[in-house]
Amino acid sequence: MTIHARPGGKTAVLTALSLIITLVALSGQGHPPYKKKTLIAHRGASGSAPEHTLEAYRLALAQGADFVEPDLQITRDGVLVCLHDLTLERTTDVEEVFPDRFKTEGGEKHWDVSDFTLDEIKRLDAGSWFDPKFRGARVPTFQEMIDLVRGRAGLFPETKGPEVYGSRGFDMERLLLDLLRKNRLDKPGADKKTPIVIQSFSAESLRKMAVELKTKLPLILLVEPQDGKRWMTAEGMKEARQFATGLGPNKALVDGNPEVVKLAHDLGLSVTLWTFRAKTPGRFRTVRDEMNYFLNEIDVDAVFTDNPDQFPRQTAGR
Repeated sequence: MTIHARPGGKTAVLTALSLIITLVALSGQGHPPYKKKTLIAHRGASGSAPEHTLEAYRLALAQGADFVEPDLQITRDGVLVCLHDLTLERTTDVEEVFPDRFKTEGGEKHWDVSDFTLDEIKRLDAGSWFDPKFRGARVPTFQEMIDLVRGRAGLFPETKGPEVYGSRGFDMERLLLDLLRKNRLDKPGADKKTPIVIQSFSAESLRKMAVELKTKLPLILLVEPQDGKRWMTAEGMKEARQFATGLGPNKALVDGNPEVVKLAHDLGLSVTLWTFRAKTPGRFRTVRDEMNYFLNEIDVDAVFTDNPDQFPRQTAGR
C-alpha cells in the first residue's frame, strides 16, 4: 500500500497509520462473521424445549448461546413468525382448532402458515406436541423473538421457502430487512451485543438481499448434501463469495473431506456446520465430542446444535 501525504501532513499520516492498525487488527479475527468458535442454538434449545417457542429461546440464552436461530414464515396478513415448516400441523394443534382449513397435496392434509392470520396462529398450542408441560406455548413473531434475545445474543434468521412465498405475493427478503431496519439492526455492528447473520438454502434469496437490497449484513449459504458438488468446490465457493460471506454445509459434506474447510477459509468464507444433536452423535461417544472434533480439529467456525448446553466451551477459543 502506498501512502501519499504532503510534507508535514500529520493528519494524512495519522489517518494512514490508523488504517494500517485497523487492517492488522482485522487480520487477527476469525472468519466473518465470527471472532471465536461460535454456538448457534438451532431453533432455540430445541433438544430440551419445543422448537421455535419463546421457551426454547429463553433456555438457549440460559445455556449460553452466542446466536439463536429463528426460521421465518409469513402469515396471511404479512407478519414474520418463527416456525420451521411452511405448514402448521407438525408443531401445533391446528388440526383441532381449525379442522376444516386444510389443503390436500399428494393425498395429505396441510395447513399452510400463509393461509392463517397472526391472530389465528396465536390461538394455537405450539408446545404440547413436544411435552405436555409446555402446553400453552405459542408461535412467536419475529419481533417477539427480537425483543427477547436482543442484548443477550445474536440473531441468525433463515429465509425459509422464499420462492414459495414469492409465488404467493410476499417479499420475504424485504420484510426481513425492513423489520431489522425498524429495530436498528440492519447494519453490521449496529448493536454490538446483538450481531445479525442471515442464512438461506436459497442462493437467489441471498443474492437478492446482497445485490438488489444491498444489505451489508453477513449472509450464509446453507448447503444440502445433494448440493455439495455445486457449492463445495473452488468454483462454487468463488461464485458463492459474490453474494455470501460464508457457507453452511451439512456436516456430512465436511466429515471425511476436511480440506474443503481450508479451501473456504482461503477464499475468505466462514464455515458453519449443521446440525448437532445429542440423540444422534454419529460415530462419536457424545455430541460434545462430535462438536469438539469439527470445531477444533477440522477448524470449522461455528455449529448449529439442538443442545447448547453440550457445546465444548473448554476448547471454544481460537
